[in-house]
Amino acid sequence: MTDGPDIRFELTRPDVRLRDAWLAAYAEWPAGSHLDGTGLREGDDVHSPDGFAAWVAKLLRCEDPQLTPAPAHVHSTYRWIMEGTTCLGAIELRHAIDHPLLREAGGHIGYNVRPGHRGRGIATWALGETLQQARSMGMDRVLLTCSPENTASARIIEKAGGVLEDVRETSIGPKRRYWITL
Repeated sequence: MTDGPDIRFELTRPDVRLRDAWLAAYAEWPAGSHLDGTGLREGDDVHSPDGFAAWVAKLLRCEDPQLTPAPAHVHSTYRWIMEGTTCLGAIELRHAIDHPLLREAGGHIGYNVRPGHRGRGIATWALGETLQQARSMGMDRVLLTCSPENTASARIIEKAGGVLEDVRETSIGPKRRYWITL
């Protein structure tokens, strides 16, 4: 898939063979950051090979509607945003937002691009691809949220057709809430 004449991005299923690429991206995010779209939870060990493999298996399990998702997860499709062998970030499509925190503050889609690659249209591209996937799954609209001060994310969501519902205080802080009709 192409974004512009010379840039080739791809959404890739999490894979243990991409551990080095993932860890290079992970090292670029500030320590202690919440990494939307990655599926990382407190206690996940991505540094050891066995821990990384367990985390990847947990992410892939979430995609299968026949299986119960891991604790603190919902049925989701996780994808890593790749450019060749470089991991640029991650995006998650939650199949339903039937958890109160997701309905209030999380939404259907979360994404994150590693700091050194922001401003290149990567999140815009990945969101567009993920919205197509949501359509193909039969979803008719999706909720996306961002912090009020995250103007870059607000622009990305608005560019994708997001309509601001409101800005509200949530259990995890204030959130801008956008709906995109598919």
